This record gives sequence, structure tokens and C-alpha cells, in this order.
Amino acid sequence: MSEMKNIEKYMKKFGILLFVPVLLGGLMFTSCSEEDIIDLEPYNQIADETAFSTPELISLSVNGMYNAAQRGSYFGQGRGYPFGAAFVQQGDNRGEDVVNWYLFYAITYQATYSPTSANNVYYWIDTYRLINRCNIVIEGVQNAADNGIISQELANEYTGEAKLLRAASYHELLKMFARPYRHTGDASHWGVPYHKVAFTTTDAVDDGFEIGRHSVVECYQWILEDLAYAEQHLPFKSERSGNPRLSKGTKEAAAAYKVRVYQHMWDMPNVINQALKFINGPYAGSYELHEHPWEAFQDGSYGSTEHIFGMESSDTNYPSVNGALASQYNRRGLVSVSPIIWRHEGWLLDDKRRQGSEAENDPEAMVRHYFGRILTAKYKRVDAMDDLSPMMRYPEVLLNLAEAYAREGDAANALTYLNMVRDRSLADPATQSYDLQDDFNGDAINVLEAILLERRIELLMEGSRWPDIHRLQHCEHHPIDGIPAKLDNSVPPASAFDLDAGPYEGPFGVVSVDYDDHRFLWPLPQSEINSNPTLATQQNPGY
Repeated sequence: MSEMKNIEKYMKKFGILLFVPVLLGGLMFTSCSEEDIIDLEPYNQIADETAFSTPELISLSVNGMYNAAQRGSYFGQGRGYPFGAAFVQQGDNRGEDVVNWYLFYAITYQATYSPTSANNVYYWIDTYRLINRCNIVIEGVQNAADNGIISQELANEYTGEAKLLRAASYHELLKMFARPYRHTGDASHWGVPYHKVAFTTTDAVDDGFEIGRHSVVECYQWILEDLAYAEQHLPFKSERSGNPRLSKGTKEAAAAYKVRVYQHMWDMPNVINQALKFINGPYAGSYELHEHPWEAFQDGSYGSTEHIFGMESSDTNYPSVNGALASQYNRRGLVSVSPIIWRHEGWLLDDKRRQGSEAENDPEAMVRHYFGRILTAKYKRVDAMDDLSPMMRYPEVLLNLAEAYAREGDAANALTYLNMVRDRSLADPATQSYDLQDDFNGDAINVLEAILLERRIELLMEGSRWPDIHRLQHCEHHPIDGIPAKLDNSVPPASAFDLDAGPYEGPFGVVSVDYDDHRFLWPLPQSEINSNPTLATQQNPGY
């Protein structure tokens, strides 16, 4: 354990070290003044020389990787960074389809972040902490296989789990800290530092100080390589049982992430190829839409047939009242649905996704009526706070497929998959289902507009709005320019949610942010800039 103490001293000597956090003996060190040792979960308290010495300890080390993905740390407390709840909350509050009521998400909501703002700083810290754990697992399980402790097949499976989480982590960082793929013609602009080795020694930390931002195209290439490996070596969903069918890596989860990543790369043929695996390929029949939309959010969602991947919470491991989705979005009412989307003329008034109740946990409610305002009711576990965080659902795969067909000019197939998602929420599909000629004049681009709206409705309050805003900056047909205007950061009047008043047209208390404005991106943490001389020259312009 002397090596661990030496590294702690070394890191303090060089100040706050954020993008190369170290896991030794299962303890995560960062020299932030607020904390020196964090993430002391029981199954993580294992010396580095023994963490991969038995099959049982290896399994616990892999579980620790998921723990890092689910909890994170925010001034030493679990807050759900990056995938427990934070990606939902930050992804929603960067967009216009929610209203932040109080101060909790005000910096994110109003785009007043800085290189020292806690939310974006900890998003970076905790995501790279997770990445480092993934890299430690990748190296540790291969060494264990080489020494005959576990089989090579099991080592490959564990590595697949780590690479799936690593890929998801890097894609999340790119959406927050880097310009979208099409910002330059060859995506050669700055992405984020991409690390494939574990930082567990002082020499490794030294090497880390010299690594700067890789290009966006390089990052996407490596993300796809990780996902390809994961899909090859992970088990099918049917080979897992219980909650891990959704909360641990599977072939289906890796394939669905490939669909999403290709979409952000604007590679529509590959979006179609990957998504069709769920229609007539190896994953056909693995998932199906529920008869009613609310069934996907009952009992914490662990029994859902349309959740592909999500982060599990439990009564012993959850991000607390300050992080859990059911706490933030439901019981505490910190963030509501915005009148901008609630009163959108394209969202039918009798759509089942408007079905509401005043109760916190009504099993058949999609929204919660709160003194005339509209909260989401997707996260109902207000006592246990153990809702599955929805990292990937089958409806997204279908809508990604529909969008890709529309962009390729195939209006008929685009409409097929759009209606597949939308029809199950209609009061009367026989009369309300979209018709290609009557509703769109047979035009694929008109269908595309309906698909983009359907994403906002179906995936509302699931963190998907910012990713769509980010990638649609360069849409030829229905572009979004920067960050749209929003309602003021406050509790809106009940009258703002009046459906009889027609589409919402203002007031907008938070003005739009142009794409060229530096606030479109989050800044790299100042502490990271101070510590890494390479990154010191690569801060996002304007900060």
C-alpha cells in the first residue's frame, strides 16, 4: 500500500488532478480540497495486488465499475454522476422542454456555467473516474486470464462490459464539452482526451499530463471500436436474469449504442443497418413496446420489455434526495415539463402520454398535476428512489431508424417506424395514425419533422433533448440554431400550462444562445487546466 500513499502525495504536489483519477486498492484519489478519499463502498475496499486475484474479487471489482457509473461524487456525496441520474437532469435542463423552478439547476438551465461551476466540473471528474475504473478492469481481468484465475471467455465478457461503459462515457463527454461531429467537414476539431490505459502509478500519471484533446473523429472511431468489441463478447439479454438483463451490458445494449453513435456521426446507412438488427436480425423479438406508454415506467422499470439499458439503483446504493430522479423530478418538484412542449400543437390533446394524476406514484400516470403545473410521473419510486435510469429504450432505436430512413428519402419506411412508436399512445389509432399522403404529401422531409417532434414527446424528461439539440445544429432540413429560448428560471404560473390557450408563445425569460456563442459548450474544469499543461492551451474558446 506504500505505492498508494506515494501517489496521493504526488498528486497533491501537482494540485487538483481531474482527468486522470487513480484507483488503487479500490480507493479513488483526487486532490480536490473537498475530499481526498471517496467511493469507499464495501466491495471496493480491496488492495490493488488482490483485487483481481480470485474470481469472487474480480466480480466485485466489476460491480465497483457499475457503482462508479451509478453514483459518482459531488463534494463527497453520491449525486448520480454520470449515469445514475445526472445525464437525465443535465440533458433536460440544457434544453427548452423543461422548466427549472429553483436554484438547483439554474447554472445549467441559464447557461451561466464557468470553469469552476460544480455541475460541469463534477460531470468531468466523475465520468473520467468511471473511465479509469473501466480501464483498470480491462487490464485486471486480462492479467487474471493470463494467470489462469478466470477463463479468457469470462475476461472477454468483463472487458465487454467495461468497454460499453467506456464508450457511453466518452460519447457523453463529447456531447457536453465538444462541438458536434459536423462542426468541421472531417470532424478534426477538438474532442476530449481519450484514455485506454489505467492510471495506477506515478509513471502513468506523468504520461497523462502530456495527453491533450483528441479530435472528434478519433474519439468516435474509438467509441465504435469499443462498442464492436462489446457487442461481440457480451451475452445476449436472454442469457442474463433479473435486473442485470437491463442494468448490465448485453449485446443488444452495445448494438443500440452503435445506432445512437452513428446517428450523431450522420452516418444514416449504418444507423439503418444497426437498428434493423432489432427488427429482422439477431435481436428481433428481444424487445417490444408495451400496450400503454406508462407500463414502461412501472415498478422501477426493471421488468420493462422496452428498456434496453439503464443504471440500477437500490435502497443501499442510490444518489440520494439530491440526485434520484423520483426525488428531483417528482416529490420535490424541482423541474417541470415546459409549456413549450406541453402546449405544442403537434401533441394531440388525448395522447396517452398526457395521462395524469395528482398522486406521486400513480402506476398509470405519465404526468403529475401539481397545482396546475405539470411534473413528470415517469419516476415513481419516491420512497425507495430506485428507478432505473433510462440510458437506452427501444422507442429510441425505432425513432432513430425512422429518422435515418427519412433522411435517406424513404418516406414509407420512415413512417412505419414513426407510427410504431406513436400509435400505442393514441386514443384512436385507426383515425389518428399518420397517413403518408394525407399528412405528409408523401414527402420524407415532412415525415422527418414529425419524427423530431415525436422524439421530444416520447423521450421527454429522459435527458435526450440536449443530445438532439447538439447534433441537429447541422441538420439540412430542420436545424436548431444554438440553444433555444426558455421560460424564466422560476415556478411558472399555472396559466402557462393551459392547453386551451394554444401553442406557447412567451414570455421567454431565458434568451436563446447562438451556436457560435462559447456558452453552447461546457468549459473544461479550471483545475484540469491548471494541472495539465497540454490542456491549458486547449480550453474551449471564450472561457
